Amino acid sequence: QVHLVESGGGWVQPGGSLRLSCLVSGIYLDHYVIGWVRQSPGKEREGVSAILGSTGSTYHNPSMKGRFTISKDMAKSTVYLQMDNLTPEDSAQYICTAESILTATMDRPHEYRFKGQGTLVTVSS
Repeated sequence: QVHLVESGGGWVQPGGSLRLSCLVSGIYLDHYVIGWVRQSPGKEREGVSAILGSTGSTYHNPSMKGRFTISKDMAKSTVYLQMDNLTPEDSAQYICTAESILTATMDRPHEYRFKGQGTLVTVSS
């Protein structure tokens, strides 16, 4: 059974950075694509980034303007999302998602079947 546990959210001032973590269990990471999505009240769920567990190939939503970086540590079965130069518009619940490499589309992490509970990011002064 796929189990995704996010951590690392919190409050940060505009211009600051956070690194989110997604601990993955119950699956072989190299058989899946792991993604990050975010959701704010009143807005649709938005795909942020995705990474292919086997090769490390990545997708980043262009609207993030290069401020976010996804990476993985296979030994720790963890996927990270480094977020830099944060703005109040980045405030959201950030959710880790997963999909089999057989069915995943890299640029659509918001459609992956498996989801964690999320971690809240608040950017304000």
